[in-house]
Amino acid sequence: MAAETLKSTSGAGGAAAVRRVLLDNGALTALIVLVVALSALSGDFLTTDNLLNIGVQAAVTAVLAFGVTFVIVSAGIDLSVGSVAALSATVLAWSATQHGVPVALAVVLAVATGIAAGLVNGFLIAYGKLPPFIATLAMLSVGRGLSLVISEGSPIPFPDSVSHLGDTLGGWLPVPVLVMAVMGLVAAFVLGRTYIGRSMYAIGGNEEAARLSGLRVRKQKLAIYALSGLFAAVAGVVLAARLSSAQPQAADGYELDAIAAVVIGGASLAGGTGKASGTLIGALILAVLRNGLNLLNVSAFWQQVVIGVVIALAVLLDTLRRKAGATPVAGASQGGKGRQAVTYGLAAVVTVAVVGATSFLHGGSSAAANPRIGLALSTLNNPFFVQIEAGARAEAKRLGVDLTVTDAQNDASQQANQLQNFTSSGVDAIVVNPVDSDAAGPAVRAADKADIPVIAVDRGVSKAQTKALVASDNVAGGELAAKTIAGKLGGHGKIVILQGQAGTSAARERAQGFAQGLKAYPGIEVVAQQPADFDRTKGLDVMSNLLQAHPDVQGVIAANDEMALGAVKALGSKAGKSVQVVGFDGTPDGLKAVEAGTLYASVAQQPSRLGKIAVDNALTALKGRKTEQTVKVPVKVVTRDNVAGFSG
Repeated sequence: MAAETLKSTSGAGGAAAVRRVLLDNGALTALIVLVVALSALSGDFLTTDNLLNIGVQAAVTAVLAFGVTFVIVSAGIDLSVGSVAALSATVLAWSATQHGVPVALAVVLAVATGIAAGLVNGFLIAYGKLPPFIATLAMLSVGRGLSLVISEGSPIPFPDSVSHLGDTLGGWLPVPVLVMAVMGLVAAFVLGRTYIGRSMYAIGGNEEAARLSGLRVRKQKLAIYALSGLFAAVAGVVLAARLSSAQPQAADGYELDAIAAVVIGGASLAGGTGKASGTLIGALILAVLRNGLNLLNVSAFWQQVVIGVVIALAVLLDTLRRKAGATPVAGASQGGKGRQAVTYGLAAVVTVAVVGATSFLHGGSSAAANPRIGLALSTLNNPFFVQIEAGARAEAKRLGVDLTVTDAQNDASQQANQLQNFTSSGVDAIVVNPVDSDAAGPAVRAADKADIPVIAVDRGVSKAQTKALVASDNVAGGELAAKTIAGKLGGHGKIVILQGQAGTSAARERAQGFAQGLKAYPGIEVVAQQPADFDRTKGLDVMSNLLQAHPDVQGVIAANDEMALGAVKALGSKAGKSVQVVGFDGTPDGLKAVEAGTLYASVAQQPSRLGKIAVDNALTALKGRKTEQTVKVPVKVVTRDNVAGFSG
């Protein structure tokens, strides 16, 4: 009976063979389909520059994911890799630039930091008996907090000798891609050729059986999580080199991308299966998706939906593969590896052939009739930037300009990717609202080299040439806010300050303005300053907490209207009566609160005008005409007295 079953299975025909190949190589199949589809949909996708961009954009996620592969193969999880990456990069920059430590030693310290964090995770899990989810979740918070403490919430410039890791070799091969390849080979070697690699599969397959067979499981777990920390440190250094600065908020949420890459690549969260090549394919799928969706001008919100669907489908495919008895992705025999190599070779041939055919769809396309401008915003989760987008879209429509908008979600690395995508797709001009002025510099310099004019809006770009900066003065606005609250309180009183997201230039500049403005009012006492990340909910929570310690507070300055409105909610009936609140930005909800009297004032930046003027200047620069280096849009204090006649 067994022989008959085997015979019927092996003789199922070509269809069954194809089905088996697709099931065994689901991630590779998905990658091929994506490449072919995006090549057909976008003529900008299949260019050398764009393909190299995809490699660069996949590099950090891939390196993180290689480390996470070790953990998942052993049936664990590591949620801390993003924070450990940021902490390691911060340690490198802090020690090398602020304390004069030789760069080589600073790199060693950064790597040691990652390994130490991994060892702490491993100790808590192996000896403290904490679930991996809890232990690494704790390290996620500790690592991010230490990064903010060391950097004092501000980016630290990276040493030039290390920043070269973000450059190219020979003028074309990006160093991050090379690092990704090297770390991938190391991961593959560890998994397939070493004792610790075999131990990972054994522990993930059945931990108790591994222990009974003589494996020192607890020591192996220490080594596994230390390796994850090592790879996270390398990823952090590569990311910071790309941004020319160590960002304390860098790699936020990257642990989820790393886990997704491992799962999409065929590993099981139950442990026992996984391989480095699958993880690489998973990271490439995520990078190709984001790149292609950017080129197709798909909303960043929908991009999250698409990526979530892809992850769900990957897990579903893994389930189907197991039910069908497909070849497991753990270590294979030499014959299996040979078949795998043949499969990858055939996949490459098929991809090249089909993509080559689809390229003819775009070969004869002519230049677009309308100018194309890319608008890279720091976030669309804040009404201020939504208004910038609205003003830019209205002006683009009036002028006959094709406007593509991207949302970086306050992630400097993601914005760098989006700017690179704009450059490789050949837009005519770029308008950028930087998440961070330093981090945007390398990508803007690349646009400069491609002769694409760049206009900065709201925030400037450091160490790069822009045709114009269209902005309100955040420092001057902060001073106005301080003078407004002090004037309302008669020059005496206790106030609290709700700060913006640590590490962003807007938060730093507005805080600087608050401090400068309050110098003239020694009777004003700042009893507390706490960040609420430009978020209304956090503003509510932080203000509620501060009221417990300072119930007699008489005034609040918030670095934006969203936090101010959260503070108003926390104050309840006190808002606008015994406690005066001043916000920043002049958003529609903020102006309604001013009109209602719960918000005393908002320092309005007229964001719609910022967007409109930025598009005007981009078109002027595109036509070869001279633009003003700095275009200042005046801020205005809006109170109940003048809110009726104000339009942002």
